[in-house]
Amino acid sequence: MEKLRPLWIWMIAVMAIMQLGIAMDYWGDFTSNTWAVHIHYWNATAWYAFLILQPRFVAKGKIAAHRTWGLFGLLLAGAMILLSVSQLFRDIVFANSVRDNPQDWGPFEPWFFFWIMQSEMLLITAFAVAVGMAIVTRKSPEDHGWWMASTAFILIMPALGRGMQNVWIMAYGFVPENKAAMDVPLYLCQAIIIAMTLLFAWRFGKLRHPATVLAVVANAGMILLKPVAQSLAMQEFWRGFIPH
Repeated sequence: MEKLRPLWIWMIAVMAIMQLGIAMDYWGDFTSNTWAVHIHYWNATAWYAFLILQPRFVAKGKIAAHRTWGLFGLLLAGAMILLSVSQLFRDIVFANSVRDNPQDWGPFEPWFFFWIMQSEMLLITAFAVAVGMAIVTRKSPEDHGWWMASTAFILIMPALGRGMQNVWIMAYGFVPENKAAMDVPLYLCQAIIIAMTLLFAWRFGKLRHPATVLAVVANAGMILLKPVAQSLAMQEFWRGFIPH
């Protein structure tokens, strides 16, 4: 466990990146956000704070506190999964709005929101697997700790992706001609997340750890979902499958 003692300091950097990414999207229109969005934001923020607090307890030798707060972590993880799943319908609502009122959506096309929805499904599934494995490996402190740490890289895409997309739109305009706004910022986002995951894994000697593999594959897998999202048949399937 000695290798992971400074992990909590590194987790502060990941949380800072997450908050910078989502700042404009969340705080920029704070009053117009729905109650569900507020709850989801603060749940995610609490999770990243939890990923700082827990390894810090271990680094300070406060194992009893670590175990006690770990039980609260299960509540946060469950809420993260339920809130993420419960908001998938919003992407379909947005896709339908783009289809019916394209003049209001600048460069965006309906398939983009199906791409985001499918990506969020992939990432929240990977998150559930990582948390589950952290529970299974709880008697192996290093494995347990790294499975938990990997969730920071699995969950960061929506926040960082939105931030990079907002910057791209500010630079090139919210206009139909700026089609690159739909995918280029997200390609860059995923490249950054994967690089960050590998950097952290290298720093803590976990490059070959299955948690690292899961985080990298989940983030890279998002790119492969784009053609699926562009399929009209798949779009209609999701419209029929998810109540909206």
